[in-house]
Amino acid sequence: MSADTQDRFNYDPTGWDPAAYEVPAAEGKLPFADLKLPVPVLHAIADLGFQYCTPIQQRVLKFTLGGHDAIGRAQTGTGKTAAFLLTILADLLKNPPDEERYTGEPRALILAPTRELAMQISKDAQALAKYTDLKIVTVLGGMDYDKQRRQLTEDFVDILVATPGRLIDFAGKQDVYLDRVEHLVIDEADRMLDMGFIPDVKRIVRMTPPKLSRQTLLFSATFTQDVINLSEQWTHNAVKVEIEPETVTTDTVEQIVYITTADDKYSLLYNLITQNNLERVMVFANRRDQTRKLADMLRDHRISCALLSGDVPQDKRIKTLESFREGKIKVLVATDVAGRGIHIEGVSHVVNFTLPEQTDDYVHRIGRTGRAGASGTSVSFACEDDAFMIPKIEEAIGRKLPSKYPEAELLLPIPPVRGQRS
Repeated sequence: MSADTQDRFNYDPTGWDPAAYEVPAAEGKLPFADLKLPVPVLHAIADLGFQYCTPIQQRVLKFTLGGHDAIGRAQTGTGKTAAFLLTILADLLKNPPDEERYTGEPRALILAPTRELAMQISKDAQALAKYTDLKIVTVLGGMDYDKQRRQLTEDFVDILVATPGRLIDFAGKQDVYLDRVEHLVIDEADRMLDMGFIPDVKRIVRMTPPKLSRQTLLFSATFTQDVINLSEQWTHNAVKVEIEPETVTTDTVEQIVYITTADDKYSLLYNLITQNNLERVMVFANRRDQTRKLADMLRDHRISCALLSGDVPQDKRIKTLESFREGKIKVLVATDVAGRGIHIEGVSHVVNFTLPEQTDDYVHRIGRTGRAGASGTSVSFACEDDAFMIPKIEEAIGRKLPSKYPEAELLLPIPPVRGQRS
C-alpha cells in the first residue's frame, strides 16, 4: 500500500482515534475492530453503536474483504447490507481510482429490486461512508429524473445504487457507463426473479466488465434453482454462505391468528385499532385493490391512514413513510412489494389482513415490528379463503401459531359513517 493510499485508508477528518473504540471480548463474536477496516469506516461503525459482526457478516467478510466473490442466503434484517457495503468501502479506500476518471462511471454498482430497498441501502451507505470522500448516487424510477441525471453527469460517482429499469434508461442515453465497475452487488435475487427483472439485470451485467475482472456479490433469501443458475453465470469461484436464523421469526414478536370470516375481517381490524388505541400499525394485504379498499374504508371511519403500493408515485411514497415515521399517520396499508425494505422503528403491530401466499413474505411482514430489541405483535386474520396457508407458515417458522376466535368485543358492529363508501 503506497503512502498516499495508506493516508486515505487511515485518514479521518475528525482526528478520531481507533483506540477509543473499545469492545469487550465475547465468545463466538467477532468485533468489527478486528477486521482491519479503514479508520473512517470504523469510526462510522462506532457512531452507529455496532460492536460485533452478525453471523452472516462474520462468515462472509473474511472472504469478501480479500476480494472473493460470494453468494449469500440470508433473510432481511441479518446484516447482509452492511456486509457488502463494508467490502466495497474498504476496497475503494484501499485502491484509489485511476487518475483518468470520467463522470458517469461508477466503481461499484448495487442493484436492488424495489425503490424502498434501494433508498435504504443508499441511506446505510451514506452512514458508513460519512467520514470518507466517497460519493454515493441513487437512481430509481418515480423520482426526479433530471436531478439524478445531474448527479451522474456533473461529478464522479464511486458507488451507484440502482433499480434495474431506471439504470437501463440512463445507460441507454449514455449518462452512465458500467464498463469500469469493480464491484457488482445483486441484492434479493429471488425478488428480482419474482418481479420479472432478470432480463433487465442480465442486460446490466453484460455492460459491466467480465466476472474475472470484477468482484460479484449476490444475496437472496432463498436459493431456488433459478437463483443458483444465475449465480453460476455471474460469479467466479464464489464462496457460498447460508445463514439460518436462530429463529426464523424473532422472539420479540408475539404472533396471534384470529379465525374469522371474510365478511368480519374489516370489523375485526377496525375494533382492534380503535379499542386498543394503536398508534403505529402496518396492515398487509396481497393485492393492490384490497389495499386501496382498506385504506378508503379506514379513512371513511376517521382513522388516519395511508396507502403504500406499487402504483403510488415515488415522491408520495417518501412523504407517506416520513409521515408514518413521525406519527402523523397511524396506519400504513401495504402490499408485500411496496412494504419490502421498509425499516421504521416503533411499529407496535403488524396485521396480516390476508395471509401471504409465500411463507417468506410472512417472515418479512412480521419483521416490520419487534425491531431493535423492542417488542411487537403480529395479528393474522385467517378465513376460509386463506387458512390453508397456516400449516405452511408454521413449517417455515418452526413453531405453532396460536389460533383462536376473536373476543366478542372485537366483532362489535362498526358505527355508521355519513358518506361511507360502499
